[in-house]
Amino acid sequence: MAGGQQQSLIYSFVARGTVILAEYSEITGNFSTIAFQCLQKLPASNNKFTYNTNGYSFNYLAENGFTYCVVAVESVGRQLPIAFLERIRDDFNERYGGGKAATAVANSLNKDFGPKMKVQMKYCVEHPEEISKLSKVKAQVTEVKGVMMENIVKVIERGEKVDVLVDKTEDLRTQADEYRRGGTQIRRKMWMQNMKIKLIVLGILIALFLIIFFSACGGVRCLK
Repeated sequence: MAGGQQQSLIYSFVARGTVILAEYSEITGNFSTIAFQCLQKLPASNNKFTYNTNGYSFNYLAENGFTYCVVAVESVGRQLPIAFLERIRDDFNERYGGGKAATAVANSLNKDFGPKMKVQMKYCVEHPEEISKLSKVKAQVTEVKGVMMENIVKVIERGEKVDVLVDKTEDLRTQADEYRRGGTQIRRKMWMQNMKIKLIVLGILIALFLIIFFSACGGVRCLK
């Protein structure tokens, strides 16, 4: 089931609490059952969570009482699924920010928002380079902090273990320091380049002034 680029993102839902309001699936499987079981064990906090099991990653973005989920082929990494989640979060808030989502019943937004998830899924899969560039820019200004999940060792009835991917605080500090150092080096380099350009322009202006000055002096002598 993991073969082919078109299936790197395979299932997604939007939930309020543990009530799934809309979902979309590219292929059939028990992804929805596992994803829902994981949803029930998420802590009530705004954050990003990723679980890996059996070659798939279950990615969650929890924010303001709503949870956005996408199941992806594990080999696709974390960047693409998280970018997809942020895009459907923005779409969802734009469409239902007025309050409809707060009272919607289970699966009542499937017909309306399911096609939107399909479109975003297709776009992210077909434009990985653009998604990667946007994610790198965003990472330079925002630290994505993970939360250590405790006592979650079983989310599937068969008792299969799940790995929790956690962004370590120390790693985040290191990355932040690197970004700051990189920014300082870039600013210093740009300043040097600007100074070089200014000096070149100044040199050209001085040369033109001298040429005009000596030409004028020569003309005066000729008149005499």
